[in-house]
Amino acid sequence: MTLDLFAGPGGWSHALTVLGARDVGLEWDEWACRTRAAAGQLTLRTDVALYPVRPFVGKTGGLIASPPCQAWSRAGKRLGLVDQPLVHQAVADLAQGRDTRARLLTACRDERSLLAAEPMRYLHALNTAGQPEWVAMEEVPDVLPLWKQYAVILRGWGFSAWTGILNAADFGVPQTRKRAILLASRIRTAAPPAPTHAPVAEPETLFGPGRARWVSMAQALGWGATDRPVPTVCAGGGPGGGPEPFPSGSRKTLTDARDRGTWKPHPPHTGIVLKPHTRGAGWTARHGTRADTPAENPAPTFTSKATHWRWALRSNNQANATIRGVDKPAGTLFFGHRANECTWVAEPAPDASDTAPAPDPIRITAREAGLLQTFPADYPWQGNKGQVFSQIGNAVPPRLAAHLLAPHLGKTLTPDDFALAA
Repeated sequence: MTLDLFAGPGGWSHALTVLGARDVGLEWDEWACRTRAAAGQLTLRTDVALYPVRPFVGKTGGLIASPPCQAWSRAGKRLGLVDQPLVHQAVADLAQGRDTRARLLTACRDERSLLAAEPMRYLHALNTAGQPEWVAMEEVPDVLPLWKQYAVILRGWGFSAWTGILNAADFGVPQTRKRAILLASRIRTAAPPAPTHAPVAEPETLFGPGRARWVSMAQALGWGATDRPVPTVCAGGGPGGGPEPFPSGSRKTLTDARDRGTWKPHPPHTGIVLKPHTRGAGWTARHGTRADTPAENPAPTFTSKATHWRWALRSNNQANATIRGVDKPAGTLFFGHRANECTWVAEPAPDASDTAPAPDPIRITAREAGLLQTFPADYPWQGNKGQVFSQIGNAVPPRLAAHLLAPHLGKTLTPDDFALAA
């Protein structure tokens, strides 16, 4: 079997499903377990730190681990960095079969810090049976020194091991999510997968096709054109007022609050309205005081000082939050404490010519966040809004996971294995 420690809602598991394999996930969070169950994934709801390894000895071909990152993440207090010497000590002791976790835990500033040492407890026990055959582990970049310690130990046990930082955007994930990775194998040379994407598309050479351009949020979400921003309200769009912003020529608008932030065509006479934000005496003279125009009517045309707005994603509510236009990958998605305001915000397009007010910010939906993590649009997330966003933010992007796992399973990924949203 493939054993998945801290399995979460199924980032690694969905990647294995795409590759035609399965795992057994160990996970404590109730709602992540419910999501896994709804997705048909095998799960033991348990505390990874307490569960015995004995049932897996002699039966485990691969081990996956993504310990909780909250203690180390830049979105939190980062007490894991303070506790790092204690975690290194725990790993060294567990590799020798000495369980000093209880004593070390009393000295930790964040009790979650020591969870990063748990995979070594499993690896030491499994190694007595010459297992696992391969290992894949993932965490935030600051955990890289710990992964290097793991790699030294694994090499001493006969593994080939590689550690480093990978950017998920280089593997087709519409998100510049950087992660510390450990790959190890008993039967092949451990090496990172070859990147498939780059910030700028590369031309074909004598050695084959170049890498594709990074996947943008617009492309992943199916928001109109993939090579330029998608506007919220394009004052002046349509006949007589400038270029139509959608390549299909169809007029589109934001859906209601349940699905805010996605572009969808609406049939006529639905009552959906466009809400232009550029108004003045001319607007009132032509349309009266009512500011809402039915969607089946043409959008109003502004002949001068038209403002073109485009969506951008603001990653959180902090002053230094990452803001990316939809023609680029998202920044790292994380949700929860200090990061609960991930929203779509309107920015002036390069050709903006006045200071008309921007549309109001719109909170990202769980479906959109899941797509930006490369989960399917219909992934069966379970729990309330906060519980779902927490699962998504903590998950491994399945597309990145698939690239990491494919060589161990003797599989080759194709572009169609992770189809983008239509």
